[in-house]
Amino acid sequence: MSVPTCKDRWDILGGRVETGESPLRAAVREVREELGITPPVGRLLAVDRAPNEAEGDEALYLFDGGRPGGERSAGLALRADELESFEFPAPEQIAERTVPRPARRTLAAAEARDEAAPVHLEHGQRPGSRAA
Repeated sequence: MSVPTCKDRWDILGGRVETGESPLRAAVREVREELGITPPVGRLLAVDRAPNEAEGDEALYLFDGGRPGGERSAGLALRADELESFEFPAPEQIAERTVPRPARRTLAAAEARDEAAPVHLEHGQRPGSRAA
């Protein structure tokens, strides 16, 4: 999770897909831009529909970036114009670090590592479930 320079809270690392770019390529580009590494991005874990009356609905794609630590953490270099801070919190710390919807989205994606297919989320949760 990171604290982007444009926000006052922790959030999921990432950004917007550019014209002509796939969500997977956008994920790789965003991590490279923000952390200075080219990650081995794995399979799609979750897609979250995030309605926003002011800006329009968004679809957020969460990919498996592997488990933190060791070689994956080597070479991290935060871009000061992108991020104020970055860390790999334990799952139980995620809800403490950010607002509910990104916390639910992150935890649902982490749980989806054990599932055969990506999970579909609405507002950061599986349809039919209740917000924590």
